[in-house]
Order: sequence, then C-alpha cells, then structure tokens
Amino acid sequence: MGWCGWKQVCLFLLSTPAVSSRSALLEEQLPPNMHLPTSLFLMPLAAQAVNVLQSNDDGWAEKNLRVFYYSLVDAGFDSIISAPAENQSGRSSLDAPPTEVDDGCEFNSCPPGSPPTGRNESMPRFNAQKGEEELIDPQYVNSYPVTAMKYGINTLSEEFFGGEPDIAVAGPNVGSNLGIITQFSGTVGAAVEAVKQGIPAIAFSGSSGSQTAWNAPLETYMSTYADLSTTLTQAVVNSGTPYLPGDVFLNVNYPEIGDNCRKPSDFKFVLSRVNIAVPFVTPDDVETCGNDGRLPNERDVIGTDGCYASVSVGDANDKTTAGIKAQRVVLGKLQSILSCLPE
Repeated sequence: MGWCGWKQVCLFLLSTPAVSSRSALLEEQLPPNMHLPTSLFLMPLAAQAVNVLQSNDDGWAEKNLRVFYYSLVDAGFDSIISAPAENQSGRSSLDAPPTEVDDGCEFNSCPPGSPPTGRNESMPRFNAQKGEEELIDPQYVNSYPVTAMKYGINTLSEEFFGGEPDIAVAGPNVGSNLGIITQFSGTVGAAVEAVKQGIPAIAFSGSSGSQTAWNAPLETYMSTYADLSTTLTQAVVNSGTPYLPGDVFLNVNYPEIGDNCRKPSDFKFVLSRVNIAVPFVTPDDVETCGNDGRLPNERDVIGTDGCYASVSVGDANDKTTAGIKAQRVVLGKLQSILSCLPE
C-alpha cells in the first residue's frame, strides 16, 4: 500500500489499460459464479474518454472505492482517485492544509511520520499504465475529503488530464447518506466542493457493508453498488453537456443487498427529494409518475419493498433539495433509466 495516515488523502492515480486486462483483474476478485455484466463493455462513450475524478470519505484503502474504479474503467472512463487515506466520515465540508502524518492510517496502509504529500511504489498491483508511456503510483495528501477533491481538481487533473475533470464522483459510501445526514457527510461534502469549482458531481451511498480493506475478498454489495454507480454516471454523460445544471449535485442512495436485490438488474432508479417537504410551505417538485408535483423523499424510496435506489437533485449551496427547474432538467436527462414507485 501507499504511505498514508490519519487526516490524510491518498491519491490513487490510475489511467486506463486495455479493457480485457482491467476486466481480468476484477474478475479474479469476484465470488464464484459472479461475472462482470456485459453491459459495462457495451455502453457507448465519446471517441475521447471521459475524465472522471473519484473521491470518498471512507478512505483510499476502503474497497468500495477500488471496485468502483474498475467498474468505471471497464466502461471506458479514464479515472483517477483523490481520497482520504483514513476514514473521514462525518467531516462534511471541512478543509485544511495538508500536514505531516502523526499516526499510521486505516488498514495499516502507511507508517507514522509520513510527509504531507508523497508517493510510494510498494503496491504494484494498483499501478496502472498511463497511456503507453509510464506507470502511475498511488499518492496521498494529508487532509480532509473536501481538500482531497480540491487537490484532485486543481493539481492532479491538470497533471494527468491536462485540465479539469469532466465529472466528479464520490463513494460509494459505506452506509446511507439520507436527508439531514447529507449536511454532515464527507462524501456529499466532496461532491459539493466539486460543484462549487464548476465540475458536475454525484455522491453515491449504499446501505450494505462495513469498512473493508482494499485487499479483502470481494463481496456482492461492492460490485453491485459499483456497477449501478457506473450505470448512472454513464447515463449522465450520455445525456450530453452540460451534464448537470449549475450549482446542482446528485445524491444517490442504494438499499440493502438481499436475496431479491443482488444483481444490478434487480434495481430501479427513482427521482426523489433530499429532505422531507413541508405541506403548504415547500414549493412544488417536478411532475412525474403522477405525483401531483411532489417527489418522494429518498428515505421512503430506499425503504420501499423492492429494489429502489433514490436519485435526489441537490442544491450545492445548502445541500438540500434543488428547485423544480433543476429537477426538470435532470428528469429529462435521466428519463431512460428512471422508474416509478409502486402505487
């Protein structure tokens, strides 16, 4: 692993090798009788790969982030990761200059005394070829999720993409980020920071799982959440630029993985609200699914029997529900993958 520590950000910098070799790496980690969905290799992308900046608040060594990376690159995206090396859950939008590492970080991924930023070559399995020229090593910076996102946009993207990323994604978070919790989530904070810097962003969170090391066996929830997140990211990109309205982020939450909700094809996306609407006070939402102008809140969506994932249009200024105009734009962009809750 790379050298990282408490309150630090590891930057797992990876570019895109051949699809067959990337797929083989992930297939090796899949449970018996599980395989990558063919749709990941068939979804269209522009002739030039879309540049994605990934982050989270659970730490660079958390497995969800790594599995999502492979799902993205197998779908044709060019991705880099800029994320905390230690679990920074609940850090909201905190930001601080990087400092020297005091203690070792999660899953023994770095020693005490590591510098504020650095690079390590001790993890060759996760070194991937950049273009056809060089290998990229994992890197870190010692700070919070928001700082990680800022560093990814302002420094790493310039270095590896030659400019800003096309889109930023955070997560999938270990645990849901619903309603008022979005105010405290570091995953949401990272996505909102990207929006504030002019980058469209999506925060993903899943109900199943626990903090898991990067080198632990792959579990079903990890691959399912990763593939669903890739599907939604692909839908946003396929909708054309601008990918999302200004000052808007998407907050996506998945229900628990169970006997009837295991494969990505089992799930349906539903347009929702971040916070509960107040009768006679809250302005109307976009009309869809015969809802009389009121979207379901995201907690009700993932709590509905079946396999429903909530997609809320969030306002990056206050992390609450965005207005009807932004909702209408997102509805139009994602119409092809959105469903309705049962009556």
